Amino acid sequence: MPAPHPDRSRTGCRGGPRKPWKNLEHAPIGLHRRLIGSRVLHQRFGGRFTGRMDSSRPDRAPRRESSDMDKMESKFASLATDNAPGQEVRERAAAQPVFSGDPIPGREVDFSHGDVDAFLPAPGTLDAFVAGVHAGGRQAYTEYRGSADIRAGLASRLAAFTGAPVSADTDLILTPGSQGALFLAVASVVGAGEKVAIVEPDYFANRKLVRFLDGEIMPVRLAFLEKADGAGLDLGDLEDAFKRGARAFVFSNPNNPTGAVYSDAEIRAIAALAERYGATVIVDQLYSRLRYSGTTYTHLRAVEVDPDRVITIMGPSKTESLSGYRLGVAFGSPRIIERMEKLQAIVSLRASGYNQSVLRGWLAEPKGWMEKRIALHQAIRNDLLERLWGAGLAARTPDAGSYLFPKLPRLSLAPADFVKALRFQASVIVTPGTEFGPNLNAFIRLNFSQDHAAAAAAVDRMIELVARYEG
Repeated sequence: MPAPHPDRSRTGCRGGPRKPWKNLEHAPIGLHRRLIGSRVLHQRFGGRFTGRMDSSRPDRAPRRESSDMDKMESKFASLATDNAPGQEVRERAAAQPVFSGDPIPGREVDFSHGDVDAFLPAPGTLDAFVAGVHAGGRQAYTEYRGSADIRAGLASRLAAFTGAPVSADTDLILTPGSQGALFLAVASVVGAGEKVAIVEPDYFANRKLVRFLDGEIMPVRLAFLEKADGAGLDLGDLEDAFKRGARAFVFSNPNNPTGAVYSDAEIRAIAALAERYGATVIVDQLYSRLRYSGTTYTHLRAVEVDPDRVITIMGPSKTESLSGYRLGVAFGSPRIIERMEKLQAIVSLRASGYNQSVLRGWLAEPKGWMEKRIALHQAIRNDLLERLWGAGLAARTPDAGSYLFPKLPRLSLAPADFVKALRFQASVIVTPGTEFGPNLNAFIRLNFSQDHAAAAAAVDRMIELVARYEG
């Protein structure tokens, strides 16, 4: 048996003097393996080591606790996409529930989004895209906030539309869709634990983004069925949210899902409250061009408000049927726009360079084009409302946009199951009201930017199914 090393206790593997170990990672690998699970670990390292050391990653962080993993799972669970446009394909692949009665035949209509085949993109869109492709690298690799010359043209048109100046250099960013603009804007002003005033009902992404960023939602009621003058915003709720610490307010105008437009008095009151409490306001004006006859519209950025605390979001996805190009814009506070550009640089770099070219024609369509599009949508709106009201369903007349938000009567099915019944028994796809607020399960949203005849027939099938399950 070989003699022990004369000075094993004071030498390292190569026989040289060994320094005291500061922690287990400095122990020789072989000795580390022999020590695993022994009392020596606890005595020498105070119980700090909780698992096997990865010899290839000595700087590896400690394993995340299960509570942290649960929190991460919960965070992503809150971003559920089951009812998002286009996701119905995945629902169809799942086992279909059993409902009473026979299916009602008819052409499928997807009211979760507009039909860009029924309403084609604005004239010249494809030509502008092709021109962007032919421009090559200079259009493919623009500034992160978008092509300077495209921004220059847009800035003047946005200023004319909204009634307040827009600097192409400092106030404007092009984004991958208005959804991209919303994410960048909210993430630029909301930190963990910060309170944000959110209208209920309002666009579903508002709440999801705030929760994902670990913010706290302060709900603000919208009495959309009770108020005919304005949107019905509870200004008392909004001020209370500011008093309780909310430093941001996010809302859509026209409201998504109701189509209600905020009155001039409501917009000025929002501006005054934001000014009084030093709050930042993000307003989503995606449907602000699709306004029906008799509707007046006040742009928040055009009233007396601190311009450094306002971001306006728009885009050509809906009214102009350019959703496939994924383009949006945000404009307002240079300070927030700069933050948004920095965030976009690590998320998506920029709005797709070639697609940006399509914006050269936005807000500059041929004379009469927008007026015709509004008239066609207004005719569909009026027809569907008459059918809903005739069946005894409550629904507010939208002032703008292409959404109806009818209230269902008491049904024998749970609201979520009725939404499935519509899909499987009537070939009608709608968005459940709970996407827009936790207490709106009696409502459904319909995007009526559809083929007129197909939309009317789909609403008739929906009414028939309501009658089947009512009571």
